[in-house]
Amino acid sequence: MGGSIYYVPRKGGELVEMVEEPYKTEDVFQELLAEHSKLLAGEQINPTRPRRWLFIAREAGVPDQEEGSGRWSLDHLFLDQDGVPTLVEVKRSTDTRIRREVAGQMLDYAANAVVYWPADEIESKFGETCRKKGSDPNEELEYFLDGETEPDEFWEQVRTNLQAGKIRMLFVADKIPPELRRIIEFMNVQMDPAEVLGVEIKQYVDGEQKAFVARVVGQTAEAIRTKTPPGEKWTEERFFNELRRDSTDDEEAVAKDLLRFGAQASGRAADWGSAKKWGSFSYRVIVNGTRMSLYSVYTTREISLNLGWNRDKIGGAVLSERYRLLVKESLSVDFDRDVWERKWPTAPLAVLVPDKATKLKDIISQYVVEVTQLVEEEIE
Repeated sequence: MGGSIYYVPRKGGELVEMVEEPYKTEDVFQELLAEHSKLLAGEQINPTRPRRWLFIAREAGVPDQEEGSGRWSLDHLFLDQDGVPTLVEVKRSTDTRIRREVAGQMLDYAANAVVYWPADEIESKFGETCRKKGSDPNEELEYFLDGETEPDEFWEQVRTNLQAGKIRMLFVADKIPPELRRIIEFMNVQMDPAEVLGVEIKQYVDGEQKAFVARVVGQTAEAIRTKTPPGEKWTEERFFNELRRDSTDDEEAVAKDLLRFGAQASGRAADWGSAKKWGSFSYRVIVNGTRMSLYSVYTTREISLNLGWNRDKIGGAVLSERYRLLVKESLSVDFDRDVWERKWPTAPLAVLVPDKATKLKDIISQYVVEVTQLVEEEIE
């Protein structure tokens, strides 16, 4: 270790030296990040749109199979304001595993997280963390989002990012050795859309006073060119210009019909996506503050039926399963139950051609009526 920083405590005062000091234990280092996420240097990771961090969990279990228990334990899990899952591994420079072993460990976490960590499980982890510290998860999330995004839209973005493999891996240490830095730089260039970075957080001490200096490593010029920020919101014109490149006239007609119908069924305008690689619009219905997702349509000529995502909000497993079977019977689309409730239940728009779009609209209309009644009954 070594090095110092200096400060003047008051005007005209003497210069005070703060000496670099190692963290006493890895647990102390981890606790520091859990309490002070700003140390992850979000303003260095993206200077144009500084990253803000929502702390999800510490020692988050990562499974290696469907509905499996956590085989590995990730030090920290955060989400940024765009719903990008951020996996954090913390090591002190005195730990010999920081050289190479930690890189393989992180890849294990990332490869399995994007497959076996559904968005609703991450939401559940966030709720558990909030309750343990005596706070309300809804209030914390609304404060974090600061009116920029609706909570249910945020969790849907988390789901989209996981499906696309859009995650961030952060190696955090008091000092990142040259061997690991080269690995980080190589991975960050090669992996897309994932982002791989290191964050050095040095601690300086003078008596009871402490100061911390964070520095991001791994952002080579080539990586910065490829890691572009999220795109602008899609518009109706842009969406259909993209859709008609590969779709049939019937598929385009179905998409336009679902755009009009969604506004009628939900009483809301469409929510346009901001993904760069594909366009989307989604609809959700809000009843007395309860937000329930209905469906999404993509320029990839697909539709996602999102009714099962509402299982824990209203109706439970019974309602969710009834509508899954109704979709199977009416549309001849058989979604796996786990996919229906926890992942991405997509089908080609072509399954609605020529006449099944009407059946889908009937299902959505019936669902809106039923969940509205259930919410009102709960309030009474």
